Amino acid sequence: MFTNKTKSLLLTGIVALAMTSCGDKHNDSGTEFAPNMYHSVGYEPLSQSEGDTNKINPHGMNMRLPVKGTVPRKYYGQEAKNDSIDGDLLQMELTSRNIKSGDMASSEALLTNPYEPTEANLEAGKIQYERFCMHCHGETGKGDGAVAKMYKGVPVYSSDALKNLNDGHIYHTITHGKGRMWAHGSQISSADRWKIVLYVHQLQQ
Repeated sequence: MFTNKTKSLLLTGIVALAMTSCGDKHNDSGTEFAPNMYHSVGYEPLSQSEGDTNKINPHGMNMRLPVKGTVPRKYYGQEAKNDSIDGDLLQMELTSRNIKSGDMASSEALLTNPYEPTEANLEAGKIQYERFCMHCHGETGKGDGAVAKMYKGVPVYSSDALKNLNDGHIYHTITHGKGRMWAHGSQISSADRWKIVLYVHQLQQ
């Protein structure tokens, strides 16, 4: 059991300790334990600071080289084609990612289909259409799919309002959705979305 005097001394010591640990400046963070955790040394990623002996990475670099086949965001177009990458598709992909879901006008103006309407591409588009679109839009794009009765107002592709919609409009709609139609960008690859666009154009006619 502590006596009253002992308790008083302990309390005084605790108060004194608390007072000495507090600074009178608002920007004083106090004593730092393991300061290297708060103030890390910055290194250039692909070089080694003089005096350091990093023997793990090649040439003493602070980070490893990117994985083979990695494509920088600015690396597209003709340069990408020369590296066996579908440059047109990549360019459209990068462009579309910078267009917001509510900006249909930009998609209409900037996006064009990187695929030609070949027999193979149209067949691939038809397969994807049957998987993701036909249940609402119908087999021939008449808006008479099995689910259309529940949604009401599914458009007819060959109608005057839709038969002239361009690549960018259709791609944007598939990607982000429109009206009651849900977005399909996370479910269908960009290549398959463009092939669906080809097939929708066919149904528009």
